[in-house]
Amino acid sequence: MTDIKKRHIAILGSTGSIGTQAVEVVKAHPDQFQVEVLTTNNNADLLIQQAVELKPNVVVICNENRYDQVFSALDPLGINVYAGAKAIASVVQMDSIDMVLTAMVGYAGLLPTIKAIEAGKPIALANKETLVVAGEIITRLAAQKGVNIYPVDSEHSAIFQCLVGEFHNPIEKIILTASGGPFRGKPRDFLASVTKAQALKHPNWSMGAKITIDSATLMNKGLEVIEAKWLFGLTPDQIDVIVHPQSIIHSLVQFEDGSLKAQMGLPDMRLPIQFALGYPNRMPSNFPRFSFLDYPTLTFEKPDLETFRNLQLAFEALHQGGNAPCIINAANEVAVDAFLHDQIGFLEISEIIESCLAKATFVEHPTYDDYVRTDDETRRLASQRIKSLV
Repeated sequence: MTDIKKRHIAILGSTGSIGTQAVEVVKAHPDQFQVEVLTTNNNADLLIQQAVELKPNVVVICNENRYDQVFSALDPLGINVYAGAKAIASVVQMDSIDMVLTAMVGYAGLLPTIKAIEAGKPIALANKETLVVAGEIITRLAAQKGVNIYPVDSEHSAIFQCLVGEFHNPIEKIILTASGGPFRGKPRDFLASVTKAQALKHPNWSMGAKITIDSATLMNKGLEVIEAKWLFGLTPDQIDVIVHPQSIIHSLVQFEDGSLKAQMGLPDMRLPIQFALGYPNRMPSNFPRFSFLDYPTLTFEKPDLETFRNLQLAFEALHQGGNAPCIINAANEVAVDAFLHDQIGFLEISEIIESCLAKATFVEHPTYDDYVRTDDETRRLASQRIKSLV
């Protein structure tokens, strides 16, 4: 049997929810993967622990105030230590990297992804905001460089898995499933008084704080709708969302003959992570197996766009095009952070996003610099709006 060359992986955001699960996948397949780079924003302790165990060539701590701590721990092991956001955008271009897993949270993942694509690195994309903010630039650049983007989000991974062997067959539409979050079926007057602790209790998935709040407001599904447009070359009218509380069917593809294909399984992010890192091969796993007898009933319902305005706002931004998705992403990041710091109420997240979408400068054909300016302007507008609500 021929030895399989190990795939050298850079994990951006290795201490977050996706990053830590990616580390689990890599450790389960030491014959398949070698970690070349680990990065984190602020969690120096876990970064050090991961680096001691995985022995990467390079680590980057974005928070420069934590550099000395990381350097002191890892330099004696021969591990190169760098600090700052610019360092992350630089190390992804290293010749020794075979694939970059972008698991950073939010807008911060955009520039490193661009730099990795420019260097010809295949992308395992867990940072949906990259395509939400700058989908046109990312997809055009990936096409120019011949770089594949493998989706890690469970819904987009499901679509991708359904399309394997079907790439020559046109998609009629895709259906993204949503759990509905912890407040499914609740009226607006209930949502007006929900707490941060309630919003962070997702019924099915274990995720970071920001994405868990996005799931509770349905903004996560809105961002996924925009991401799907770019990943699969779709129009807004080809993307549907349906609420599926059990989170067993992860998404579906409908083809021109009316046939539907679905990808199913227990809600476990390690599976789409492993599929992206190992594609085109399916690697064995010891993940828990799904049984229909445990889920005798699977249910589906329409999303409530009036109560959960964020999903509707995302569709509106997608139809508007230009930098509108960049606006809602920046406004949402600021609003969610304010909610997590008890500065605003749950329903005010949508109000802030809608206000910014109306006030921020619209650019029909944005460049990268336009996206940077839009992000800055929107964050200022959102912060001003929050101060007026406090």
